Amino acid sequence: MDLNTLWFILIAVLYIGFFVLEGFDFGVGMLLPFLAKDADPDKQDRLRRTMINTIGPHWDANEVWLLTAGGATFAAFPHWYATLFSGFYLALFLLLAALIVRGVAFEFRSKDENPKWRKLWDGCIFFGSAVPALLLGVAFANIVRGVPIDANMHYVGTFFDLLNPYSIIAGLASVLMFALYGAIFLALKTKGEIMERAEKAAQRLWLPTLIATVLLLVMTYFYTDILTKLGVNPGFIPIAGAAAFLVSYYFIRRRQWGWAFILVAISIAFALISEFMILFPRVMVSSLNPAWSLTIYNASSSPYTLRVMTIIALIFVPIVLAYQGWSYWVFRKRISGAPEELTY
Repeated sequence: MDLNTLWFILIAVLYIGFFVLEGFDFGVGMLLPFLAKDADPDKQDRLRRTMINTIGPHWDANEVWLLTAGGATFAAFPHWYATLFSGFYLALFLLLAALIVRGVAFEFRSKDENPKWRKLWDGCIFFGSAVPALLLGVAFANIVRGVPIDANMHYVGTFFDLLNPYSIIAGLASVLMFALYGAIFLALKTKGEIMERAEKAAQRLWLPTLIATVLLLVMTYFYTDILTKLGVNPGFIPIAGAAAFLVSYYFIRRRQWGWAFILVAISIAFALISEFMILFPRVMVSSLNPAWSLTIYNASSSPYTLRVMTIIALIFVPIVLAYQGWSYWVFRKRISGAPEELTY
């Protein structure tokens, strides 16, 4: 395996880690206005604080996976980075703006007890969770579907070229999947009323998520070159990912939330792996001419740069993984929702 392939795999791992870890964060944020709705303002605030506390110790570290993936893309495949960020400029600007608003909302909502103040920032948490979930689905669908890239690696389309039936369905499927993932996480991490509401939400969200996912899968055979790359039978990973999602319903119905969470996480991870399998060795597909697609070779940095990056990654990545694993272990207990336990 050469270093170009290695860094393609490492960047894929970073994006997969982001989707798996930040996915339930986004889901909790999107469910915030719905699961914690109550006529009593004090009770509503307590329910919302309970939900936010489940992701409070983790959301910022989870977002680092996206920043690291972007930085690794810039260092390892600068032409990929340049084409992606110039072509998807408006979409990525909205994504980053939403993430910034979301981060500010987490920090600011508790600064004032005024219900209007907290309602404003709760709305920002919803916005900052739903918009990235939608845009990430749209962006990754367009990457594998193909966008207008010329022979000079320049994106020559417009923002509206990114809005096509395939990418819109992918965005919808992403939103539903993350909402389901967040509901399962809440059922796993809370006690009392929020847990009960989350359990009902997970049971209701599974079928719409399945429909959107199946539609996306069918459209993938028409809008991408999956038949050329993987064939009619896509192989173990895509099939295992689909099977994991189907089996998750069994555990949702039985309220075995740990297994349901693991299976949905596997289905998300395997879906991303399948996308990178379709792409390889390309990193962006040109819809104008397949020969103009960006690959791990024509878009990469120098061999020396890749060698230095590999040494740095081997030293620091295990440290980061150990720290994040430790943080999840420390905050592994369920949250009861008692006022003295809540901080946000």
